Amino acid sequence: MLLPFVLLSAVALAVVLYCEQRDRSDSVLGGGAKVVASASFLAAALALGAFDHFYGQTLFIALAWCFVGDVLLIFRASRPAFMFGIAAFLMGHLGYVMLFRMQGVDMTAVAVGGAVLALVGVLVWRWLAPHVQGGLRAAVIAYLVVITLMVAFAIGATALTPAPLPIVPALLFWLSDLTVARQRFVVRSFWNRAVGLPLYYAAQLLFVAMLTAS
Repeated sequence: MLLPFVLLSAVALAVVLYCEQRDRSDSVLGGGAKVVASASFLAAALALGAFDHFYGQTLFIALAWCFVGDVLLIFRASRPAFMFGIAAFLMGHLGYVMLFRMQGVDMTAVAVGGAVLALVGVLVWRWLAPHVQGGLRAAVIAYLVVITLMVAFAIGATALTPAPLPIVPALLFWLSDLTVARQRFVVRSFWNRAVGLPLYYAAQLLFVAMLTAS
């Protein structure tokens, strides 16, 4: 069931990266391809019956917030769009936390994983802090806290029921966000997109795959 949407996402992503490489990501072609790539994980969730139960509806809402974030970040030159994009992804991560809670988590694993990830988050912030100015500092710190929480709960869910899902997509999402931060605040490079975008879309489609095990 997922394969057609994986292929659609891969083709759209290839177009997005083509536009990124030519610095035309905000063109009609680049923006449209990104919308298609992101819509593919929403369509995949619908095809797998996301609206048939509360678990799937929760997942769909989290995905939908991420879709909104993707659309907003097309307008990367706009600071308000970037701020609202951060807020949308923050809501998406909170949605995933709710999803993992519904799945069941080992709270000891959440606490231990969260403590380790918090230390990593402090190192990430020390790396980013010299490059983040003004009101963006609070937004970036809030985002770091929430994505750390999301990955910690993914660890807790995996500890309770050992399986590649949800820990693999959670970590892929976390890694993809590092490339976004590097691109926005540290070093602009096509390779941030070339690495980060495939990680991001793989993460979202793997989250959708959790519907098959729900």
